[in-house]
Amino acid sequence: MKTVFWTAFWVFLVDQATKYLVVHWMDLRTLGTIEVAPPLLTLRMAWNYGINFGLLAGDSPLTRWILIAVAVAISCAVLWWVHHEPGGKWQKVAAGMLVGGALGNVVDRMLYGAVADFINTSCCGFNNPYAFNVADITIFVGAIGMVILSPSKKPA
Repeated sequence: MKTVFWTAFWVFLVDQATKYLVVHWMDLRTLGTIEVAPPLLTLRMAWNYGINFGLLAGDSPLTRWILIAVAVAISCAVLWWVHHEPGGKWQKVAAGMLVGGALGNVVDRMLYGAVADFINTSCCGFNNPYAFNVADITIFVGAIGMVILSPSKKPA
């Protein structure tokens, strides 16, 4: 479980540090857009009140607290899963990525009422309208890793 804890800790720290750097220090919340390497990388401020791709979006306190509760419940379920069905080192890293990212977005919802998304990538004539953050990346990679790296149980 140490691997899960330390991975989650570092993911959470990097997520919150990048959000502070971009949203506050670089003042993206006021500027709205900063072109870093267009169109491959643009920092575009987006406050996500819902889940992925703006689903369930609405600036409702009830939605906010339900999404916080769901993220905490999923994090607890992942920790229970890893503790009771231990896999290898990489599954623990994946679990830590998922939990750290989920808790990073929980902190955003508690501080701002929404998740701070700011990374926007487009390429090859495709204009991506969505923004995401480090936590979103680690949640996605962690969830895929948990599925792919989970120990397979063969029926007896």
